[in-house]
Amino acid sequence: MRELMIDFITSLDGYASADGWPGWWGLEGPEYMAWLGEQPPVTYLMGANTYRVMYGFVSGAPPAGSADMEAGEEASVDELTRTPKVVFSASLEEPIKWANTTLVRGDAVEAVRAMKAEGSGILSTLGSISLSRSLLKAGLVDRFRVIVFPVITGATGAERIYDGYPDVAFDNISTRIFDGKIQLLEGVPRLLTAPPGMTKPT
Repeated sequence: MRELMIDFITSLDGYASADGWPGWWGLEGPEYMAWLGEQPPVTYLMGANTYRVMYGFVSGAPPAGSADMEAGEEASVDELTRTPKVVFSASLEEPIKWANTTLVRGDAVEAVRAMKAEGSGILSTLGSISLSRSLLKAGLVDRFRVIVFPVITGATGAERIYDGYPDVAFDNISTRIFDGKIQLLEGVPRLLTAPPGMTKPT
């Protein structure tokens, strides 16, 4: 059975990115970058929007308003190109241009359910906020990992991560601080039908 992990990087106020800011909000450090390089192999899952953004960086045509990639980001994108990827989309056309990417047109939740039952290894989301939300609501997520960068982007933040989520309890597995400022939070998500101590309305 494969493990499914949701993996987000986020600002302190829950945004996935911010207009005009560089990747990682310009706050990445050597400990964090070394940790990224130590991660076990995964198969990445993404939606069409994330695919278009990430392939834009790969192909040299990043989205308008994006800051230029720094050396660490370029290395990460190169590694992504070598990694197996699955994109769920009804709008993308074959052949898919990004190397090592498989296109799935059917229902993403059912497709991931089947993927989890096959073989072993780790499936991990890559961005893809709405896909991650759907997989969580379906009860398919085994592990939830968030890297929190110490910045509030109230004026420029884009892509609020948790809007539309159900209530979720987070059973902690591990925490860590990188470079004295970047926080790792990792745990097992449990969907709640009502706040703790309350019963669900009938």
